[in-house]
Amino acid sequence: MLLSQSLKEVIPEDLHPLIPDRFEVIGEIAILSIPDDLSRYQQVIAESLMAQRRSITTVLRRISKRNGPCRVAEYEPIIGTTTITTYKESGFRYRVNISHAFFTSRLTGERQRISAMIQPEELVLIPFAGVGPFAIPVAARGAQVIAVEINPDACLLLKENIRLNRLEDRVMLIRGDALTAEIMLKIKADRVIIPTPYGFDKAFKTLSQMVKPGGFIHYYTFDNQNGVQERARNFRNSGFLVERLHRCGNVAPSVSRWVFDLISEGRPGSDN
Repeated sequence: MLLSQSLKEVIPEDLHPLIPDRFEVIGEIAILSIPDDLSRYQQVIAESLMAQRRSITTVLRRISKRNGPCRVAEYEPIIGTTTITTYKESGFRYRVNISHAFFTSRLTGERQRISAMIQPEELVLIPFAGVGPFAIPVAARGAQVIAVEINPDACLLLKENIRLNRLEDRVMLIRGDALTAEIMLKIKADRVIIPTPYGFDKAFKTLSQMVKPGGFIHYYTFDNQNGVQERARNFRNSGFLVERLHRCGNVAPSVSRWVFDLISEGRPGSDN
């Protein structure tokens, strides 16, 4: 049952449109975005959510957007206090601390889709690697993965997740800035997976030059419908075959997360 339905008799009718039916669950933690007009009802909202989802032990209210190079938000505890959990996805385990490192459960389908494409012994570069949700399943498919992450807390969690999933021989973790990856690594990968943070599209030019001619780039970005069509034209004009483009989640009324599956034709990257 939707929260808005279960709380109709508790919250005044004029506030019903504000009741959050969308929320994110990571392990045993639920994250809600509650408007200020509903602040006085946040306890009953959290209790209603926990009554429907028995596995949840902590409910947090997001009080800021993700920002900064570490892409972390601030949270207010409603029920419970922990921001640390173990998240299970597609047979893998991830240790996550949402107050110290970026993580979203909303790209599960994308992570499954990309990992299914991997061929054994591919060299795969993953910048903005976070705690490893792309790196772990890709490595488990037999790829050699280079994961680059600037956040020291995320690096510690990724190191633990590599160990938890027994992939120490398949993942090389580098703590560093993805914008300098080309200088640091001097490699040509078979595939580059770029889960771009909001506002970091400038990284594409550097990272796209680190894939072999004929290699694959999976580029995640944020834009509206018109914007992504313009990007697609720019990619084609800059030496990339756009094999696939699709929406993989909304982040604002006019802004969605999109993924481009690109094949490099060996020409210089663009500023998309």
